[in-house]
Amino acid sequence: MRIKKVINNNILCTIDEKGHEMIVTGRGLGFQRKPGEFVDTAKIEKTYYMEDKAAARRLRELTSQIPLEHLELTEELVKQIKQQLSQPLNESLLITLADHISFAIKRKAEGVSFANPLKSAVSCYYPAEYQLGRRCLEIIRERTGVELAEDEAAFIALHILNAEMNTSMSEMYDITSLIEGAIQVVEYYYKTSFDRDSLDFSRFVMHLRFFAQRLFQGKILPDTEDEHDQLFRQLIARNSKKHYKCAQCISEYVQNTYHKELSEEERIYLTIHLRRINLGGAAEPELDL
Repeated sequence: MRIKKVINNNILCTIDEKGHEMIVTGRGLGFQRKPGEFVDTAKIEKTYYMEDKAAARRLRELTSQIPLEHLELTEELVKQIKQQLSQPLNESLLITLADHISFAIKRKAEGVSFANPLKSAVSCYYPAEYQLGRRCLEIIRERTGVELAEDEAAFIALHILNAEMNTSMSEMYDITSLIEGAIQVVEYYYKTSFDRDSLDFSRFVMHLRFFAQRLFQGKILPDTEDEHDQLFRQLIARNSKKHYKCAQCISEYVQNTYHKELSEEERIYLTIHLRRINLGGAAEPELDL
């Protein structure tokens, strides 16, 4: 393992025998060392490796900008987060979360705080991730003595969601805002409110979550020319008129707010989920498909 760059006395960027770039840390590891020299492996305490080359570059840049203890703290947080979630997380979570936490701690020391306008939406629509965010705040307080504002739990939750869904932070804000808006449309249309603790609500939010992800990533479900598919869409629209009309209202909201057109296939899937949660009163008879 050779030194590619000396970041500071305790951090090196290295290249192993297979050409993989890694960040290695250890007390005095980089003291009076130069690029091209072999690493004293006996001094290595931790190794950080990113498979994606762009992520490896961002990690290298980050380690030169934040305290090492913030990176190590975030590594501990990511390990705990992974233990609580079943789905895989994008490896860049370590980078984005360490960057955010380090900046939040710095802002706290300077007496600056940012409100998260999506805090209530995040806590409602992503309860598991939000609770993980709150747990992270507890660990940060225990390890550093810094008590960050509750809004930070929502910011951390959004970073976790990014890693789950492979989105950017801006996309995650758009996705959450769309869910919020769509639910407002649905509750106004049916003139009633969701039971936020119900399984139906959780299922509908999950559908909206992946629907919004498809929308902002340009992967909307296309309308096929298959005769059976066309017949299926016609039957759903005809036999669930009230719910289909609500799906059209959501489609209009998306068009007016985000200037994106929904396919008929997406409207039909929305209709099916709206029919399932049945905010409109008595259940309709099952469809004979």
